[in-house]
Amino acid sequence: MSISFNRARFATSAFEISQLLPDEGNEVAFAGRSNAGKSSAINCLTRQKALCKTSKTPGRTQLINFFALDEERHLVDLPGYGFAKVSKQMRAHWNDVMSRYLLERKALRGLIIVVDIRRGISDLDQALIDMLGGEMAIHILLTKSDKLSRSAVQKTVISVTKHLGNPLHSVSTLSIVSKQGLEALEQKCRDWLDMKE
Repeated sequence: MSISFNRARFATSAFEISQLLPDEGNEVAFAGRSNAGKSSAINCLTRQKALCKTSKTPGRTQLINFFALDEERHLVDLPGYGFAKVSKQMRAHWNDVMSRYLLERKALRGLIIVVDIRRGISDLDQALIDMLGGEMAIHILLTKSDKLSRSAVQKTVISVTKHLGNPLHSVSTLSIVSKQGLEALEQKCRDWLDMKE
């Protein structure tokens, strides 16, 4: 069955591992620093302005949110990291739940790490990449590409690709404004969501 991203609908939110959907089918998760443009990227992909709540306040996504494309396939919005004005206890809880989701989830086919192209890969992004080792398929999505010149965008893509140096890891750009890069993001998600066991 072909994937229609614009049919995405909210399925459930999880605060605890026990509240996750059953570990079956295929999932693509989105992670990123607070305010990197993660929720906006999901809204752009699904062509829905309000599927994910976007906010100027960093750290608004405080739960693992599942969006169903069909019975077998889901997009997953993970809590943003960094900046969030929450207690240490809450941050430790998020870190535990997110780590367990990323390291143990069998349905997870790939992780999209959303990065503001003007800031590049941060220490927090790198820590996430390192935690997952060379096992997990990772795609770095450089958002806000309309904020830089074309040559600066190309330079950054080359530099990030070189930095990653892993064939399981890929890079593309996305402008929410012009939709440049949307097709590449769609294709990456399709490849993962259509994977067979």
